[in-house]
Amino acid sequence: MDNMFRLMGSEDFSDRRRCIWVNGPVIIGAGPSGLATAACLRDEGVPFVVLERAECIASLWQKRTYDRLKLHLPKKVCQLPKMPFPEDYPEYPTKRQFIDYLESYATRFNINPQFNECVQSARFDKTSGLWRIKTSSSSATSGSEMEYICRWLVVATGENAERVVPEIDGLTTKFNGEVIHSCEYKSGEKYRGKRVLVVGCGNSGMEVSLDLANHNANPSMVVRSSVHVLPREILGKSSFEISMMLMKWLPLWLVDKLLLILAWLILGNLTKYGLKRPNMGPMELKVVTGKTPVLDIGAMEKIKSGQVDIVPGIKRFSRNHVELVDGQILDLDAVVLATGYRSNVPSWLQESDMFSKNGFPKSPFPSAWKGKSGLYAAGFMRKGLAGASADAVNIAKDIGNVWREETKRVQKIRTRVGHRRCISIA
Repeated sequence: MDNMFRLMGSEDFSDRRRCIWVNGPVIIGAGPSGLATAACLRDEGVPFVVLERAECIASLWQKRTYDRLKLHLPKKVCQLPKMPFPEDYPEYPTKRQFIDYLESYATRFNINPQFNECVQSARFDKTSGLWRIKTSSSSATSGSEMEYICRWLVVATGENAERVVPEIDGLTTKFNGEVIHSCEYKSGEKYRGKRVLVVGCGNSGMEVSLDLANHNANPSMVVRSSVHVLPREILGKSSFEISMMLMKWLPLWLVDKLLLILAWLILGNLTKYGLKRPNMGPMELKVVTGKTPVLDIGAMEKIKSGQVDIVPGIKRFSRNHVELVDGQILDLDAVVLATGYRSNVPSWLQESDMFSKNGFPKSPFPSAWKGKSGLYAAGFMRKGLAGASADAVNIAKDIGNVWREETKRVQKIRTRVGHRRCISIA
């Protein structure tokens, strides 16, 4: 309460926004990271508010993913804390199944986000020792501005908040065909018989190319740099699970060596198809840079059969063509930019201690989840859903410990005050 009085006395408190005091943390983002954190806080008995700029939970999964998407890792390493996937779900749940799971998760833990609340800024008020989060509503009916005041702030907007659209000569000024980002791509059905250039060779680029080939389009995939491609499964076991198991007993370089040998035995020599491997091994690359190896779910078969062409970097676009760096000129009908996503945290969070300019915590794993002044980050460790779940558990325990201690102290004060009143009345 003292903090609130100090806040009300500050010079810039005379804001016309409606002000809401949150008796607990504010969680920004209602994706898997935000939902997991909220569920763990609920289990700790700590109240919270979740702010979400979209009109639904997990908007990335619901609105910005293609139809054929499935989890690339086994369900047991993708489940959120305190609630496993249904037993009848397959090993790699579909997009629809994962969304249903998240909706059931929110219902079970009574998580009701404030939808259509777009955070404009969040800053720590040193005078009051509280966080001030200013939002604007994207709802067509309200259009109001709000300010949330809280002691703890959990950033759960994730690694993939905004699409990355590269600047390529002629793409937006000269090319007459359709240009979309992979977040807008749904199915290859509409591209049947068309010549499509897929820019990017990560998991999204590979899967979009595979889907286009399955729908009898003519895809070409741009591969500018080296890339690790691993089979999703090795002898019926997830490559991820195998690598995690090996890393418990063997040094990282040896794990990488074994994975590459197994990948060569299953997928063959990929260099002759235009796919060069990095000098650094797949797991070491993941640890050092956060770059995830591509898990093959059928794209390599299409590449080997010629149904997906591998092409080098782009020089420029013209009306209906693209010129490549090796001089090739390809006729095109459409371009899909599978160029990834980025964090948007620097655009609204006004602090420089925890987050760097790229929108990721400065501290390395495993301490990236906690900052100063009640600031936390969930889902930024580049370790997928398992990493987000670990963050959620740590954050909830940390806040829960403080919450319980302060609750006990307040109860003791109330008890003493109540005792004195009894004596004075008597």
